[in-house]
Amino acid sequence: MATQEVTVITVATTVNAPVSKIWEYWTTPAHIIKWNTASEDWHTTKAENDLRKGGSFSARMEAKDGSFGFDFGGVYDEVIPNKYIEYTLGDGRKVKVNFETNGNQTTITEDFDAETQNPVEMQKGGWQAIMDSFKKYTENN
Repeated sequence: MATQEVTVITVATTVNAPVSKIWEYWTTPAHIIKWNTASEDWHTTKAENDLRKGGSFSARMEAKDGSFGFDFGGVYDEVIPNKYIEYTLGDGRKVKVNFETNGNQTTITEDFDAETQNPVEMQKGGWQAIMDSFKKYTENN
């Protein structure tokens, strides 16, 4: 049986905020629904988060015009507060998120397994747009 090689995509940003604020905004559903979008015509209508190894999370992402929506979720494999999150998505793909602090700045690096339905550059652009939305929301609140 042949094993298909997985493409890992990396997105990153540096946010002008201490890691304690970054962690809170990244993991709290009340904040997640404010920033978890790749474009202005989409929004997250609901988020749940059980932030612990073995805990699950989900976010309902929908087009604002109601034309399309999907649930994004998975199970946490590892959680190290203010430093690292690793999880497995519902379709089996892996995601690793590193939080590196430097004073009042925090660099977030997210590595995720590409899916096979969409081009790699499209996936990278979408995840980077969500990361950029997080940065904007966090720095402005």
